[in-house]
Amino acid sequence: MTLSDAARAQSRKVLVAVIDANSDHRRQVAMALTSFYQIADYALFDKAVEDLAQSPPCAVLVDEMAAPRAGGNPIAILRRLLPGVPIIRTLNRPAAQLGATAADTDACLEKPFRRSSLIRTISGLVNKAVEARWESLAPQYRDSLQRTVDSFNDISDLIDRGEPLDYKGVSTACSSLVDAVSNHDFKIILDNVKGHDNYSYVHSLRVATLLSLFGHTIGLKGDDMSLLASGGLVHDIGKMKIPHEVLNKPGRLDDSELQVMRSHVPKSVDYLKLCETLPKGVITIAEQHHEKLDGTGYPKGLKGSQLNELARMASIVDIFSALTDRRVYKEPMAPEDALSLMTERMSGDIDQNLLILFKGMLLDAVSAA
Repeated sequence: MTLSDAARAQSRKVLVAVIDANSDHRRQVAMALTSFYQIADYALFDKAVEDLAQSPPCAVLVDEMAAPRAGGNPIAILRRLLPGVPIIRTLNRPAAQLGATAADTDACLEKPFRRSSLIRTISGLVNKAVEARWESLAPQYRDSLQRTVDSFNDISDLIDRGEPLDYKGVSTACSSLVDAVSNHDFKIILDNVKGHDNYSYVHSLRVATLLSLFGHTIGLKGDDMSLLASGGLVHDIGKMKIPHEVLNKPGRLDDSELQVMRSHVPKSVDYLKLCETLPKGVITIAEQHHEKLDGTGYPKGLKGSQLNELARMASIVDIFSALTDRRVYKEPMAPEDALSLMTERMSGDIDQNLLILFKGMLLDAVSAA
């Protein structure tokens, strides 16, 4: 198996299907979701069923008036066709008027509904479905995923309340991940996080996993491995304060948006420093993972020997993960292509000696699959 084969086997389109005869409503929903999901919209129920059988979505929004030409219960048809896929009924009347029939869907939204309510409902249901599948995994994999996602969500709540990071809680949550990496037994974790709808969590867990694997490859153990995993999980937490329209914008950011996006680094550092027991290395990873060897990075323009080795490792992992992540506005780059780009076009940006080690680590991991 090659790196590209592995990526293709794990890739999954983030797709929301909208079934509604009202073209204005379909357009409004598509505009509301375009920064978060790929959208497939259908005026006809039968056409939706035909297409979705070939390409299952992560969620379906179906208008209460949508129905198959031959008759029958449209929700029951969708349930049989798409087992486990969340179904959201959109209503032209109060949900209370549906009575017991409302129970056959996962959620109901009354028109007109707020964009925030739509996004929150879809995301919550998608994540609930993905996390439910974790229950069937072996305990070590289930614990690694559930503990890290719980910890990540707890951090969001702590930030909202202005309370410091619980580093002990984060490192404990990462302990199963460190064990899996140390035992060369982490691929199932990465496979099963793919469908999760919280991109920041998915990216951070991938960085935590690959950064831990990087550390294990160069001989780190114990507290150093815990530091790497925890540093990877929290390296981008400042993005929790970045507006969704900037964080998920499909396309190039303008100068003002780029400035807002880059502010996630000082936001991360300022928050992490509230925790008095936090190891300095965790802060260093967050503070320097966007710096470059030639001094063109941000936020401080550090260069050469000013860059900590932990940060050099984190930069490589973060860039590789970003290039190979699937986003709503881009397909994931094949791992071989990402590594070639990092070698050929980023020689002045990242530590090429560490990149060689990283490349070898990935090839060893894939060959062992």
